[in-house]
Amino acid sequence: MVETKQVILTPEGLKKLEDEIEYLKTVKRKDIADKIKEARSFGDLSENAEYDAAKDEQAKMELRIAEIEKMLKNVRVVDQADVDTDQVGICSRVKVLDVEFDEEEEFVLVGSTEADPNKNKISDESPIGKALMGHRVGETVDVETPGGMIQYKILEIGK
Repeated sequence: MVETKQVILTPEGLKKLEDEIEYLKTVKRKDIADKIKEARSFGDLSENAEYDAAKDEQAKMELRIAEIEKMLKNVRVVDQADVDTDQVGICSRVKVLDVEFDEEEEFVLVGSTEADPNKNKISDESPIGKALMGHRVGETVDVETPGGMIQYKILEIGK
């Protein structure tokens, strides 16, 4: 049997997924059904581009609903109150020093579903996330990235 991967989310991430699936099931399904109904009224379905486009949109939406439902069945919610500030873990806010460039950066480690590098939310499965996990303030961590080796010194761990 294939083992399903546990999805790690913050309470905000869980709410976002629940809101998305609610929207898809209530609003989006009805919109697409209306598009299909309208396209059918145009006659011959074999050469009906509107019908084909609506059916494609419906298939993609149903796939997304199934994907979210699967994630929600295997979710583990990590609350800020559970965050350990002694070592880096999921939901930790980590301030690091890029040793080579003498620049400080701050990351929040999240599960892969919530990762958003533009907001400095990095996945625990990313090269930087993996390297930082389990380390403590004062430790220097070597990170193998696609751009080469980076050394980070951990300055702070917070919630």
